Amino acid sequence: MKSIISTPGAPAAIGPYSQAVEAGGFIFISGQLPVDPATGNITGTDAAGQTEAVLKNIEAILKSRGLTPDSVVKTTVFMTDLKEFQNMNEVYARFFAKNPPARATIEVKALPKAALVEIEAVAVSAYAPLTR
Repeated sequence: MKSIISTPGAPAAIGPYSQAVEAGGFIFISGQLPVDPATGNITGTDAAGQTEAVLKNIEAILKSRGLTPDSVVKTTVFMTDLKEFQNMNEVYARFFAKNPPARATIEVKALPKAALVEIEAVAVSAYAPLTR
């Protein structure tokens, strides 16, 4: 069973997908672009500014379920230019200051709306003790 997550605090989906889906104690957040949810326009002119906007959108989705960035266990960062990795990483490190999640970073040829950065995330929505 799954629950679809949609909040006005993050950009509406621009295709046949959901902002996020909750299933099996996890929240799967679709790739977020640096889009202002009020205007639908890209915000930030560089990788750092766009990373900030993307992470604010992820935070809005998490907050809609009463969660914080500490709940995130995995992210995938898509960038159009890995030469900007350090700029993205500085903003990312402030957002995930304590116990950062596992992460992959991938350079791609292009992103929707000509964005420079897109980030998807997986968060834990229900903590259960691990058993062996």
